[in-house]
Amino acid sequence: MNKLKTMLCAVFTLMLVNITTAQSDSSNFAGPYVGLTGSGYGLQMDGHADSQSGGTTESDDVSLGQVAPVTGIELGYVFPMGSAFAIDIGGAFYSGSAKIDHFSDDGVGSTSVGDTTIASSDRQVAFTMDDLVTAYIAPTIVLSDTSSLYLKVGVTEADIGVSGDVTTPGDLSGTTYALGTRTVLDSGIFIRTEAGYTEFNAISSHGKGTNIANTTQYSAEPTVAFGAVSLGFRF
Repeated sequence: MNKLKTMLCAVFTLMLVNITTAQSDSSNFAGPYVGLTGSGYGLQMDGHADSQSGGTTESDDVSLGQVAPVTGIELGYVFPMGSAFAIDIGGAFYSGSAKIDHFSDDGVGSTSVGDTTIASSDRQVAFTMDDLVTAYIAPTIVLSDTSSLYLKVGVTEADIGVSGDVTTPGDLSGTTYALGTRTVLDSGIFIRTEAGYTEFNAISSHGKGTNIANTTQYSAEPTVAFGAVSLGFRF
């Protein structure tokens, strides 16, 4: 992801050096706006589980990739900064979810005759990420009276839910980077296209000790890459 971050910055810097200010007017982009967003999210979760059996620790790595459609709404305000620059400050809410599953084989009970049998479903663990909220700032280069290029940096938070006999980790927070274009028509209608990614903090959990031993530890590091198209209106 560091290479992608460097590439985004390099592209934006190149456009900054080569911009022709005589053909641009940032006032055409200025003011409040609202937009509806459709996105394709590619979620990568690198998960890890540690369980103890007979005094030894057994490890299990899980890597999950999932592509999910996500819809959202964004609100913001563009501040003109001279003829060729603007600052876009806003927020967005995205509705969608992605999940990582893991099966634990270290139940605390015994499966021997005369003891309680722990069903496989009781050892199934799932972590779900949903309801993403992003607050962002996007320095913008105005290419013409109708088109612009921006680099977005934001803070993203998401809810985490779990199923299974494990503790619930804290919610996710991370940093979002994106590169995009915005085209504004005379009517105020705009189209925004964007590509980027979000790096989230690591999450961790452990068994509660009913169906999954409390010595079993789970962790995951989610990363989201996305492409988005927004249709909105500038007031």
